[in-house]
Amino acid sequence: MPAAGAAAHQPWYRSLRFSGFSLLMLGIIVLFVVVLAPSLRTLIQQQEQIAQQQREVAAQKEDVSQKRKDVARWDDPAYIEAQARDRLLYVYPGEESYLVMGSEGRRSSSTPTTDSGTPVSSTVQTPKVDWVQAMLSSVLQSGLTDESRQELVAPDFSGTGDTK
Repeated sequence: MPAAGAAAHQPWYRSLRFSGFSLLMLGIIVLFVVVLAPSLRTLIQQQEQIAQQQREVAAQKEDVSQKRKDVARWDDPAYIEAQARDRLLYVYPGEESYLVMGSEGRRSSSTPTTDSGTPVSSTVQTPKVDWVQAMLSSVLQSGLTDESRQELVAPDFSGTGDTK
């Protein structure tokens, strides 16, 4: 009886018996996992890339269809007229166009900006350089002088005082 009592107290893994076939199959499974694991990882990565490319193609197709719709709108004379009136401020002969400037009646507190993002000034500004006078004097000086081309001094528009 002591052998039966000793077997009952042994851990479960002591009762496992490995044969040569079991060890061979275990080796084949380990070799299979080692050989195929990188290939499976590559396959999964490629499937993810294919799905990403398909999403990009679908987005680009949607963008192309939207752009085709935009181009098709330009075939409509009413749309062209509306764009010319809105963007270029065109009016028909006899109509009067008013451009309202100032912040009265504006609901938003943000300052208006141009298409390039610079803020719109509400005051009339004068230029710092009289470019018409500078151009006229340059033309007159070059046309009426007897000096050679290298001796002429170009007008300074930068305000730094440097002459070239």
